Amino acid sequence: MAGMTQGTWVLIADGEKALFLENATDAEDPHLQVVSEHQQDNPKTIDQAANRPGRMNAPGDTGPRSAFQDTDWHELAKDRFAADLADKLYEKSHKGKFDKIVLVASPNVLGELRDQLHQEVTSKVIGEIPKTLTNHPIDEIEKIVKADL
Repeated sequence: MAGMTQGTWVLIADGEKALFLENATDAEDPHLQVVSEHQQDNPKTIDQAANRPGRMNAPGDTGPRSAFQDTDWHELAKDRFAADLADKLYEKSHKGKFDKIVLVASPNVLGELRDQLHQEVTSKVIGEIPKTLTNHPIDEIEKIVKADL
């Protein structure tokens, strides 16, 4: 945890919410404080779908009808959230808000976020932890981040 000095940011994210934390102390005994919170309104796909999936007649119009695959709006919104989060990180990085950051998110969100990050932010990432910690209290997050880095 040598890299997590005072002022290092920790991003805790899942597909719908993110918590920006800052280490107020040192690597030995990190004390994370909330910088800001970001949340996306992302209802379940069933609540976002306009109607039932469309149907198509089989060739010759005599066989069974098959349903078109409906769009997974919930998953699309999660992807957009990663892109939005990457933009926010770039904006905060560009304004000099942090020099180092640790990314903590579920493996799929972490992968999506990594794909979206600007090079300026990527160069400041000192660690990644593939875990979902958005519903953990901050003192537990401190212990897990310290143990996993």
